[in-house]
Amino acid sequence: MTGAAPTPARPVTLRPATDADLGALAALLSAVNPRHPWTAETLRRELDALRGHPLGLHTAQWLAEDDAGTLLGATSVWQFGGMYHPDRYHAEVSVHPDARGQGVGTRLAAFMDAHLRGRGAREVLAGAYEDEPHSLRFLEQREFREVMRFFDNVLTVADFNPDAWAHLTLPGGLRAVSAADLTAELGADAARRAYYAGWLAAREDVPRTGAATPVSYEEFLKRLDRPEVLPHATLLALTPAGEVVAVSELYRDQHDPQRLNTGLTGTHRGWRRQGLALALKVAALRAARDLGAREVWTGNATTNQPMLALNERLGFRPRVAWIEMKRGDLDG
Repeated sequence: MTGAAPTPARPVTLRPATDADLGALAALLSAVNPRHPWTAETLRRELDALRGHPLGLHTAQWLAEDDAGTLLGATSVWQFGGMYHPDRYHAEVSVHPDARGQGVGTRLAAFMDAHLRGRGAREVLAGAYEDEPHSLRFLEQREFREVMRFFDNVLTVADFNPDAWAHLTLPGGLRAVSAADLTAELGADAARRAYYAGWLAAREDVPRTGAATPVSYEEFLKRLDRPEVLPHATLLALTPAGEVVAVSELYRDQHDPQRLNTGLTGTHRGWRRQGLALALKVAALRAARDLGAREVWTGNATTNQPMLALNERLGFRPRVAWIEMKRGDLDG
């Protein structure tokens, strides 16, 4: 038996993406990764945050279209403010499911590689899900290698029983307060500065593939102005002296009104192993139930065993892993 003839390469035209393309680009990205869909508005906000970052981050996108102007795929190159180095870039090639196997991804990847070489990139991060072997091979053929894995962990709120955790208490005179309650107690500026200090401390040991970039107070405030922020579902562990020593954040999902997403959950190094993260996550899940959420999603590196174990105790269950891959090395 002979194999089917390969699909011939499709005529493709590449051009820079503009803001007028955001709706079509969001639809493409959602078709490629329905686990994390986009809208034109959420894509615009992400791009605005990159373009307006004080580090002067690089961001560029190109579209692949056929002769009829149908969007077949896209490639993006950007720098991330939370893990910045002038020679580190993040890259993505996205091909619509209906256009795969026709040479579109190869054209986009070649264009992307030329752009990165022109900028002198020394390290490039990309990735794919573990159930996408074609995408993983595509990256491996271009000299990317695995450096880390991340799970989406999902909890069905109806399965969460808050009464089972009624015995939890915070040590050392600490109390759990929401960001909204802290603002009511201290005023907006004092509450935000306390939250910022605790957030910075909790962020120190988040697993990542490069060193964390310092985040200014001004950049932190921009996070709080995003429409998905839920001050009543952002829980903080507060000492009697008013220091925030642990944080657990929940955000609205902009595509599913019954889904909430976890932001940072973490504890100041001096207060770890005392149950603070667990107590705050339980309080946050109570808030999620009160908000009528169906699901709560959180992302965890497979190397973060303490947080994975905590989430499993609460009823979170892992989905397919995202595999972070890297080409080049800033240390090499």
